[in-house]
Amino acid sequence: MDQAPSTQREELAIEIIRILWQRRFKAFLVGGCVRDRLLGVVPKDYDVSTDAGPSQLLELFPGAQTVGAHFGVVLVRRDNDIQVEVSTFRSEGIYTDGRRPDEVYFESDPALDAQRRDFTINGLFEDPITRQVYDYVGGKADLQAGVIRAIGNPEQRFAEDHLRMLRAVRFAARLRFQIEDNTLRAIRKLAPQICRISAERIREELTRILTEGGARYGFELLDETGLLSCLLPEVKAFQGVQQPPQYHPEGDVWTHILMMLEQLRQPSRTLAWAVLLHDVGKPPTFRVADRIRFDGHAEVGAIMAKKRLSQLKASNEEIEQVTSLVANHMRFKDVQQMRVSTLKRFLRLPHFDEHLELHRLDCMASNGYTEAYRFVKEQLNQLQEDELRPPRLLTGDDLIKTGYRPGPQFGPALEAVETAQLEGEIRTRAEALKLAQSVLERKE
Repeated sequence: MDQAPSTQREELAIEIIRILWQRRFKAFLVGGCVRDRLLGVVPKDYDVSTDAGPSQLLELFPGAQTVGAHFGVVLVRRDNDIQVEVSTFRSEGIYTDGRRPDEVYFESDPALDAQRRDFTINGLFEDPITRQVYDYVGGKADLQAGVIRAIGNPEQRFAEDHLRMLRAVRFAARLRFQIEDNTLRAIRKLAPQICRISAERIREELTRILTEGGARYGFELLDETGLLSCLLPEVKAFQGVQQPPQYHPEGDVWTHILMMLEQLRQPSRTLAWAVLLHDVGKPPTFRVADRIRFDGHAEVGAIMAKKRLSQLKASNEEIEQVTSLVANHMRFKDVQQMRVSTLKRFLRLPHFDEHLELHRLDCMASNGYTEAYRFVKEQLNQLQEDELRPPRLLTGDDLIKTGYRPGPQFGPALEAVETAQLEGEIRTRAEALKLAQSVLERKE
């Protein structure tokens, strides 16, 4: 991660706190940035909490933007690129929508503000100038013990904002912490309510569990808490689905996926989701013949992955890439027997590096055979860009100029030309035109 923006955000946060103290307001760093600093991790973001009200903040920081007036949240920017969120100390009324409080009350005491936060490790305040930490909820002890504990009554915390159940899993996974027993019991009890949360918020939390580190532990916790069967029943279905031992000595599909998740190191969003879903078609295609088989599971899985990511409101680009990764992951077994043209078309799939890494992870979490992986790496090293993506010898416009009327027959003709070009059988426009004409005449 680029450290410069983080350093600049820290500088801006400290500057804001100095200004507020000079005006006789209380002001502290709060939440995740304090937690990370105590853990020796460079925070990505810095948040400030103060007893100054929103109107006072807007007066003190010209150009600041109100992003949550009802909640007393103001965004202070520097050069439009560096920003720090500043919030007024507050307590909260009841939640009726499982996401936001119906009422908030601005406070002058940070101890009251701490009580409305989610977990003790996120309820810490710090004076960055003196480096004194103010702990009203036992967060420092839980940090030292490696514990995720809800502040106050855990059932009440999760009833207020159901997404906190997923956040508990995410923090535990990323930090390799344990979820405290009462907090864990509350999640198990309230797990079905997670479905009331918007698809977008669920998707982002699941993506962060997959990509921030500790993905295997995160999904084991999702299963243990009951959240997995609520959110991703098709992944829960991996459990107990046996695989042919000669190819998968590791065991069932669930074990295979967990082993792949364990190997993830700062993956892209799409690669992480593809690792999770690449075998999603196995449970519905399971059958026993001469051996255990999953005929067509890649094609079935691609349809299922697209459906799930569409339900989670993923972007079209992410859905397309994950679907492609799932649909094509079994093609590696045939790469050494592919025609040159077929192989080249395979190697130039968008973001092929992700296809290759998915295959490597798949191999390492099963039988360990990497012959296809090494073959593809060699081909990528040997092939020049113009061999993979040579300039087109012929276009539809060329055929029209030659006198052919445009129509569906152009597709097979141009594909035949490209195939021959990729195979090295033709190299000139004249050869391409001759081949296209022969195909077009056969079609007629």
